Amino acid sequence: MLSVCPPKTLSMQTRDGVRLDADVYYPDAAGQFPVLLMRQPYGRAIASTVVYAHPNWYAAQGYIVVIQDVRGRGSSEGEFQLFAHEVEDGYDAVNWAAQLPQSSGKVGMYGFSYQGMTQLYAAVQRPEPLKVLCPAMVGYDLYSDWAYEGGAFCLQANLAWALQLAAETARRKGDSKAYQALYQAAHHLPLEEEWPARPQILNWAAPDSFYHEWLVHPVRDHYWEVLSPSNLLVAVDIPMLHIGGWYDTFLRGTLNLYQAMAARSQQRQYLLVGPWSHLPWGQRVGAVDFGATAVSPCDRWQVRWFDHFLKGIDTGLETEAPIHLFELGGDRWCEFDFWEVAQTQRLYLVSNGLAAIDPSAGGLAHHPSPDLAIDTLVHDPWRPVPSLGGHASFPAGCFDRAALDQRSDILTYTTEALPEDWHLAGIITLELTCTADAPSFDLCAVLSEVRPGGAVFNLSQGYRRVFPGEATNPLRVDLQPICAYIRRGHRLRLSLSGACFPAYAVNDGTGQPAGVTRLIDQRIITVKVQSGKDFTSCLLLPRVNALSP
Repeated sequence: MLSVCPPKTLSMQTRDGVRLDADVYYPDAAGQFPVLLMRQPYGRAIASTVVYAHPNWYAAQGYIVVIQDVRGRGSSEGEFQLFAHEVEDGYDAVNWAAQLPQSSGKVGMYGFSYQGMTQLYAAVQRPEPLKVLCPAMVGYDLYSDWAYEGGAFCLQANLAWALQLAAETARRKGDSKAYQALYQAAHHLPLEEEWPARPQILNWAAPDSFYHEWLVHPVRDHYWEVLSPSNLLVAVDIPMLHIGGWYDTFLRGTLNLYQAMAARSQQRQYLLVGPWSHLPWGQRVGAVDFGATAVSPCDRWQVRWFDHFLKGIDTGLETEAPIHLFELGGDRWCEFDFWEVAQTQRLYLVSNGLAAIDPSAGGLAHHPSPDLAIDTLVHDPWRPVPSLGGHASFPAGCFDRAALDQRSDILTYTTEALPEDWHLAGIITLELTCTADAPSFDLCAVLSEVRPGGAVFNLSQGYRRVFPGEATNPLRVDLQPICAYIRRGHRLRLSLSGACFPAYAVNDGTGQPAGVTRLIDQRIITVKVQSGKDFTSCLLLPRVNALSP
């Protein structure tokens, strides 16, 4: 590795005259080097070190590393508007970085979350120096991959993020009162006001927050279309290393982007999905330790990727399978040539009608029951089923939900002990025949592994809001994709509830948007789940043969 010079703070001008500031890390060596660019809104000193190695490490590998504050963030000038200027500013930043002293003229980008999105936006106008991207944990469709899931507002994640960004705006303005209030709210979310999804603090401390716009656009419309990379990247073809996590709230976006690019791109597309939540990327995810192999390899992978496409070094990428997935339970990395290689394993819901009371009353079987069964699920907004782990709540990850499954407002359906090892890899879907006594209702579906000692660890989760007049039979709920190993003697469990709060805003029974739902208007909702040979209520699992590491 090379030694690295102290960072320099350098500035550029956008096409409309706004100054953007960046810290630039140079190898302490003569010659030319490719540039790695990260554009982020959190103050450039952090440089995404919550998941990545410090820029010094990347510079020591023989790269000029540029960490830039986007418009209106950090010390950069201008007004911050969520994603609004990232296409033009990203194009200008790439061309500026390519012309830095000692630059080879070739630029790659890396970063996760917002920093992943800025990569995609920078690529839209296809700046010539931009040769490679490493987008991690992004929203391909901003509406369905980020802000909403299954039509339900992702309350906890959206609100926490809005408060964080609003606090940074207050810090830039020197508004101590607003900053203090926002900081406290971010660490103790205000979820008990008259309009639970619309806390007063954002009205007075951040009236220009993106959060207000997200609430008033509860369905996919023009607002989402003009911001979503899915509509902007149609002419872009560039090598990408796609990085995701099984418990990341943006996994849908990562996979949708990978699938879209792999289907039409002439350039290399690689997918790497670890066991991680949004952050950090370590071996312990929630309450489960997935072993030393779960420690993030992303920094090393990215340098291999950049060495290949920016330096022309043969790093062996051409001979490797393009998909690398961490197998939960197997605690190892597995390689695939294609996404969705599984055969569908159907497990039918069977019950004696007491799946809300007795954990042994509801089952998952290879064949439907010849008899009709009706399980009644009662959602009470006074005590909504709480979020526990998964991808949409904080803390995210894998937790023992055995005690939670004892609640009488959760239906549970469990297999017999598996007579052989099962390997799952791909998409999970629930088909459910049900009715409700309200025009609108929600369903949360959680797939878990039940271990011989009785612990119940969540593997995957999905959420769906059913709107008035929407056909519901069978109702489809898409769970997070998965790669997991279930040992012989263990069992699988499906848990169903009518809420998952505060991960998602509570449905008041009318289906009206979260932003206009009052706490007092939330009502008790009864859902009847039907199973038996005349009803399609089954779980579709992506079962594969034993995987090779």
